[in-house]
Amino acid sequence: MITIHHLLLSQSERVIWLAEELGLPYDLKSYPRDPKTRLAPPVFLELHPLGSAPVIQDGPVTMAESAAIFTYLLDVYGNGRLRIAPGQPGYADFTYWFHYANAGLMPQIMTTMLSAPAKDAPANPRLAFIHERLARHLRMLDARLTDHPYLAGDEFTAADILAHFPFGTMTAFAPLDISAYPHIRAWLARLSARPAYSRAMKIAGHESDPVKA
Repeated sequence: MITIHHLLLSQSERVIWLAEELGLPYDLKSYPRDPKTRLAPPVFLELHPLGSAPVIQDGPVTMAESAAIFTYLLDVYGNGRLRIAPGQPGYADFTYWFHYANAGLMPQIMTTMLSAPAKDAPANPRLAFIHERLARHLRMLDARLTDHPYLAGDEFTAADILAHFPFGTMTAFAPLDISAYPHIRAWLARLSARPAYSRAMKIAGHESDPVKA
């Protein structure tokens, strides 16, 4: 059976959501963040050299990195679900948005978060550029979702799961103002309505939908 090592309030909740969507049996091990540093506990260093979540174990396989875990689970257990296969309409879109979530969006949000000046420090002169880059990402997402209910097109896929985190749980660390992006908000509402999402968020330790919170 697959073991999901889940750090509370982290992107490892996406792996739980994927497993719930696929109906995969799994053993969940949840760990709280260090109350002082808010980082992962030392057990994650025992699981993987980088010491961060998510991590899964499947027999002799131990794997980290969200996109790698998603690829592995979809390849081994997905039976074609939650993805678009090569040669099918929308394959290129699915491939782009699947990788964009962690390769494009997440790094930009982390850069914005880490570049924010302290209250008693002068503003970083590059901060305006960084915020404009983030706004460019949000405009692109909103434009994509103007004519498509999901990132890969008409079909909900794993790309939506991967891209969701910055608009939910991550806002506790890096708040996002999406008031100017109605299509992102409508997309989030569609994802929140999925039964597997609701189950996964409760299993991951949320008392309510982190997007609405």
